[in-house]
Amino acid sequence: MCLIAFDYHPDHMVRLRLIANRDEFHARPSAVLGVWKDAPDIVGGRDLQAGGTWLAIHRRGRVAAVTNVRDPGLSVPPDAPSRGHLVREALECDDLYAWLHDLAERQATRYAGFNLLAGDEHGLWHLHRGRESIHLVPVTPGTHGISNGDLDTPWPKVEWACKGLTHSLETHDWPRSALRAMSDSRPVEDLERLPDTGVGLELERRLSSPFIIGDDYGTRAMTWLTWHADGRAEIGERRYGPGGEELGEIALRL
Repeated sequence: MCLIAFDYHPDHMVRLRLIANRDEFHARPSAVLGVWKDAPDIVGGRDLQAGGTWLAIHRRGRVAAVTNVRDPGLSVPPDAPSRGHLVREALECDDLYAWLHDLAERQATRYAGFNLLAGDEHGLWHLHRGRESIHLVPVTPGTHGISNGDLDTPWPKVEWACKGLTHSLETHDWPRSALRAMSDSRPVEDLERLPDTGVGLELERRLSSPFIIGDDYGTRAMTWLTWHADGRAEIGERRYGPGGEELGEIALRL
């Protein structure tokens, strides 16, 4: 998952609305959104190469999602486990906050850089594992965005995704207009607004749009989630292939 925008209000009837794009190599095998056969309480897409996932929910009332941190200067252990496993562990651990705290204090350096968003009935937390710091913070109520920097880092694609989400909620058009915002494939024209993550200006610009189109690498899935205070949830996914070709859509209610 490379772009997430979400609106969090723990005291409202709808606790969380979230929309996210997963960018990945098209050759990497993945399963569509659905119930996991080996863990039937988990619903999400699945990375069939490493076995993890980029976003999933648990029937007992948990949600988790992960993005990579784009920083070529970040030191990565040669045997680093897949970051997609963090989502499953967050969903299945006994005490979510205790597990997140232990991850931040002792285990996060085992992985390449990541942002982990995880929540249950007690709260929603963001854990950032970057080069300069590892920190765990509770998410405050309101609209937030994550890409391949830290939480709410003002990259153009993050700002555009949050703006689209806000408009969708204000016009009671959720998730349709939010999906349109996340489908925007126009790269940033103002080069001064681009982040400098060490990958070069050409690639930085190619990755600057919410929706990435490419023959080898691009947006593979667009997922939206509505999570209610009573535990009900609706989750949907649109799938894409090389060149941005639409491959199908699925929506589920839990």
